[in-house]
Amino acid sequence: MPAITIRNVPQETRDELAHRAALQGKSLQEYLRARLIDIAGGPDKTTLLAQIRERKRRSDSTVTAERIVADIRAVRDATGP
Repeated sequence: MPAITIRNVPQETRDELAHRAALQGKSLQEYLRARLIDIAGGPDKTTLLAQIRERKRRSDSTVTAERIVADIRAVRDATGP
């Protein structure tokens, strides 16, 4: 299996990632390997947004983000905390 080296990672970033790994009971290497596999398994943000826009275009959806938020709030208000 090939190895990847990442240089010039800020100490604070490395420490935060090590902390997250420890919380999951993993080594930093195990944690980063799992995260990289997760990242590679799905689309990047640009691709995901393009897919969403295309799906919306094909469905002729006219629902706005504001309408969705309003509907969610209405349901939450109706059902309580």
